[in-house]
Amino acid sequence: MNNFFISHKKPLIAVLLLILLGGVFSYTKIKTALFPEITFPKIKIIAEGELQPVNQMMLTVTKPLENVVKQVPDLKLIRSVTSRGSCEISAYMNWNADIDLSQQRIESQIAKIKTSLPPGLSLSIEKMNPAILPVSGYTLESATKSPIELKQLADLTIKPFLLQVQGVSEIRIIGGKTKEFRVKLNASNMTALAITPEQIANAMAQTNFVKSNGYVANFNYLYLSVTDVTLKTKEDLGNLIVSKKNNRTVRLKELADLSSEEAIEYTRVNANGKEGILIAVIKQPNANLIDLSSQMEQKVADLRKILPQGVTIKPYYLQADFVDRAVKSVTDSLWVGLLLAIVVAIFFLRSLKPSLTILLTIPVTLGLTLISLYAVGYSFNIMTLGAIAAAIGLIIDDAIVVVEQIHRTHEEHPDEPTSVLLQKAIAYLFPAMLGSSISTIVIFIPFALMTGVAGSYFQVMTNTMVITLLCSFFVTWIGLPVIYLLLSKKQKESEKVLPGNEMFESGQAASKTAAGSSKNSAWISYFIRRAYLSFGFIVLLLFIMVLLFPRLETGFLPEMDEGSIVLDYKTPAGTSLQETDRILTEVEKMIVKIPEVEAYSRRTGTQMGFFITAPNTGDYLIQLKQNRSRSTDEVIAEIRHKIEQSQPALTVDFGQVIGDMLGDLMSATQPIELKIFGTNQQELQQLSKSVADVVSKVKGTADVFDGIVIAGPSVDIVPDYAALAQYGISPASFQLQVQGAIEGNVIGNVYSLQQLFPIRMVSFQGDAPNMEALSKMGIFLDNGKMIPIQMLAKVQIKTGEAEVERENLQSIGLISARLDQRDLGSVIADIQKQISAKVQLPNGYYIEYGGAYAEQQQSFKELFMILVLSSLLVFSVILFVFKEFKIAFIILLIAILGVSGSCLALFLTNTPLNVGSYTGMIMMVGIVAENAIFTFLQFRESLVAKGLDDALVYAISTRLRPKLMTALGAILALSPLALGIGAGSQLHQPLAIAIIGGFLMAMPLLLIVLPSLIRKFYK
Repeated sequence: MNNFFISHKKPLIAVLLLILLGGVFSYTKIKTALFPEITFPKIKIIAEGELQPVNQMMLTVTKPLENVVKQVPDLKLIRSVTSRGSCEISAYMNWNADIDLSQQRIESQIAKIKTSLPPGLSLSIEKMNPAILPVSGYTLESATKSPIELKQLADLTIKPFLLQVQGVSEIRIIGGKTKEFRVKLNASNMTALAITPEQIANAMAQTNFVKSNGYVANFNYLYLSVTDVTLKTKEDLGNLIVSKKNNRTVRLKELADLSSEEAIEYTRVNANGKEGILIAVIKQPNANLIDLSSQMEQKVADLRKILPQGVTIKPYYLQADFVDRAVKSVTDSLWVGLLLAIVVAIFFLRSLKPSLTILLTIPVTLGLTLISLYAVGYSFNIMTLGAIAAAIGLIIDDAIVVVEQIHRTHEEHPDEPTSVLLQKAIAYLFPAMLGSSISTIVIFIPFALMTGVAGSYFQVMTNTMVITLLCSFFVTWIGLPVIYLLLSKKQKESEKVLPGNEMFESGQAASKTAAGSSKNSAWISYFIRRAYLSFGFIVLLLFIMVLLFPRLETGFLPEMDEGSIVLDYKTPAGTSLQETDRILTEVEKMIVKIPEVEAYSRRTGTQMGFFITAPNTGDYLIQLKQNRSRSTDEVIAEIRHKIEQSQPALTVDFGQVIGDMLGDLMSATQPIELKIFGTNQQELQQLSKSVADVVSKVKGTADVFDGIVIAGPSVDIVPDYAALAQYGISPASFQLQVQGAIEGNVIGNVYSLQQLFPIRMVSFQGDAPNMEALSKMGIFLDNGKMIPIQMLAKVQIKTGEAEVERENLQSIGLISARLDQRDLGSVIADIQKQISAKVQLPNGYYIEYGGAYAEQQQSFKELFMILVLSSLLVFSVILFVFKEFKIAFIILLIAILGVSGSCLALFLTNTPLNVGSYTGMIMMVGIVAENAIFTFLQFRESLVAKGLDDALVYAISTRLRPKLMTALGAILALSPLALGIGAGSQLHQPLAIAIIGGFLMAMPLLLIVLPSLIRKFYK
């Protein structure tokens, strides 16, 4: 067989060009997102039931729903929150469950009991995934349009216009005012004409409809007959006939004053201090975020041209901006790291051709990687790009090893032709290349065992690394030699090509020749003859691991500085919307004075996402300037301090948009979460207050919340049934009149302008009545006369009821907190210590620690198991390559000791041990083993011509240059990520620091400890 690279040079060049073109094509087609598209196994059920008391909701709604949801297969956990008039149930499924099938099963189970649930109960069932949250938001403001006109403009013009953008799932209109027709009853006229509110409601129910009467055939045509008695104007409403008495027709306009007014709503929305409308854009799950944002920006520009004069639309939140910055930052880190690694190659090789070979090999590898990512359906996101950036060092490692071997063979045999030397070098290295690549790849296989959100995201990352390393192996093995040949001068015709079966022997001969001429390095001989130094170093590293590992700061997922803040707030129970708005106006005066704040939006009585929200709760979305001197956490600390000082009644909770979103999608929204399980609700509330007080005094906690949510006070109107019967008033009629006197009754709709406008019947004039007016209100009798409500019912005020939280059908007290300038592990340890000392739990009560801490503990257990399995897989690969237990054990020991460098780097940089840094540690096992394989192969081949010590000295001195090149190249390639420069890079910073620390420690292990152990135990 002739030299493969010579005989197939042209076809291989064509393949490499196709790979480059395919990479460019894939680059243009791969979607861009912040995170991989992950379906979270959470389904939320919200039930709303006309403001029933908490106990009534629990008995008639929450418990029946919990019982049927509990029967659904693959259910892992069920949580519920029951408040006045509503309940929110979260069903957490197993991560391998089919979430669509689970939702269908839940809907089917609920359908079985729907008839036994209270009438009028509204049920909503949603899968919780990132697609339900806005990816961008705009404010609609006007100084010339009324809130009603602005809302109509948003609904009728802007919403359908923006929905034309491809990839948009929904346009949500938040805020503004809805128009309604108000029917204000005239009590004196109604008494004179003996008309009751119930008669008006019945008259409305018997009209205002469209119904088909059937088809009419005439002259070969078929006509649909329709009876249309809908109300289309205010005049139609006024002419509605309520009654006919004594040949006198009574119309509605004789009984009430009619007007069009703003609907009664308990929400308030503003942007940058101005009342307006928020327009939220929801994307389809598979849409390309960057493309969608670009199209939306163009669409909004077109929209501005057709908006009425005086109406403005401006963005207040664009997730694509952060995603674009994050993706660009990680991409820049990738290219900067690559450039630095190339500089290292040029410095060490001091030859243009090998350096150019490496420079041209990397784009081919990246091209093949992009083709593979496009084929498997991955997107450009912070995990896939971070994986490629982290793997750049390993890609360069593969290229450097092969190029260095070719270059060295050239140096040792300067008279032989390039084609011969190329085949020799590749044939000589191939067994080690295969073994080392497999040893690096197999460490990622056990990551398939990882569960939870960390598993879902980091499996995408590890899968990307496997794809990248496989592509690197094939390109380095087949493509790199062709590129080297392409850069070499043409062979002379007299040059002969060695047959394939002579290559390996020729490689051995070359090694012997080189070994004979190689200069022994005195420092290598010094260390390998003093094994006690290596054993002492091993003991020192073991001591470092034992000492430092428990002392490392710990966290869960690496955090990012997104440049945006979510501020959830709550005023005391029962606070009116007006008072809540006044308090928040004071807060906004402080927010706008902070120089880092660029824009903000506020929602009161509603929130981003899928939640039950009371009128005294809501959230802010605060966008920070890109160019600022302080981090998001520092700005949060200032806002928190100012609010605590000036508005102590306001309960606040801070987060960042993406982190808050992930928290809402997981079982824990806060890093710190303590669950007190018990039976008595009052006892749970007392314990929750005690525990929250303890937690708030632990250093490093912030936004501590005892979990006790009190609904506002209620006015109970308890009718006297005997008195109702005496005056001929049914309980339903009584309730209709009471509601009419307080908030009014929606009794129908007016059909106009492709919209339905509610008709609200009220019995008060002017503003809604206060408590004094309510206790003196009159109730209509059947004859139209009125009597005071005091003759028919008792009016009494009750304090608010607390929400009830349950987990797996058992009541809990839920205490939560966020971290403030401390790591998760140490804060939880202090909390556990303080609670053990200061909180005495009654019999039958116990505490569980949830939140990010529970997720962290689960992930750490899985990662430890992955570390063990990865080590065993690496051991097996080495055993297959060299077929010697001793060598496999020595290399594995060296690889595991490399983790000590990661520990030391994390400790010195105050970087927490989290899922990212733990992954970096696991990667180091494969990376160190890969380098050790090349060293031992060199030693074993040299042993043919030299003695044990000389072979070791030669092997180490020969591998010194490639080891320094790969280590320094990988360190420089990862340095931009390790420095955390740019948006989103903080996510991969712990991983990069762990790998850099491992590389630094690997150098003495591979150059000193490994040869010492080989000399001691190898025969």
